[in-house]
Amino acid sequence: MQAEFKHMLRRLRWQIIGWSLGVVLYDLLLAFFYPSMVDMGDAIIDYIKAFPQGMVAFFENIYAIATPMGYLDVYFFSYMHLIIGILAIGTGAGLLAGDEERGTLDLVMAQPVSRSGLFWGRWTALLAALVIILAAGWLSWALPSRSIGMDLTWRQLLLPFLPLLAVLMLFASLALLLSMILPAARIAGMATGALLVGNYLLAGLANLNEKLQPVMKYTPLHYYQGGTAVEGLELCWLLGLLAAALLAAAAAWLLFLRRDIRVGGERSWKLT
Repeated sequence: MQAEFKHMLRRLRWQIIGWSLGVVLYDLLLAFFYPSMVDMGDAIIDYIKAFPQGMVAFFENIYAIATPMGYLDVYFFSYMHLIIGILAIGTGAGLLAGDEERGTLDLVMAQPVSRSGLFWGRWTALLAALVIILAAGWLSWALPSRSIGMDLTWRQLLLPFLPLLAVLMLFASLALLLSMILPAARIAGMATGALLVGNYLLAGLANLNEKLQPVMKYTPLHYYQGGTAVEGLELCWLLGLLAAALLAAAAAWLLFLRRDIRVGGERSWKLT
């Protein structure tokens, strides 16, 4: 398991470097715009109030945008799970099925490595990759926080990244699970991506239509805090997301133990 963890982390090194660099540059750009937002004060709130309700429905804390919590939530945590979710879902879907379709997984399995060690080594490597990327994002907010007047401790800035990590691992594990069920990794990735985007759209629509609120309670993003976690972490929500991620990963693991490894290529739909 340890050898497979190191090998997978090495394979992901360029994604880690590229995504970390992108997140850091984006965070630093936003961080140094924060004082200008604070200086605008009530003027920015009056400007936002002129927007149609449908435009602000996806940003619950937009009227607190001149505060540290609101600024972080609106400009980073409200949609970063969608952006980094591209990496999480794509990597999760191809974590095992990708090598299988390329015809290399059977060669790996011919080595003295157990299926469980292979599975959990790769899954924990994906977890480590996301932790590194989010750690880079956290530091790029924490380091300039004092100089830009963002009155938050490093611990407070860290808290919103924990639900973000949990949501990313949940959808990555779901993509991995679907890759064990659906004919191809690309189909599993598209299906999981559609679920994430659909959940995001449902969250915004639920802010416009109260009848959708009961439906939202059965979706993962209802329990995603975003930037509001700087004011206090909902531990039960966080543990629930992590438990769901582990459950999806465990289901994928059980399917992988029973899986017939094909030599290469994608499967097709069995319609007959």
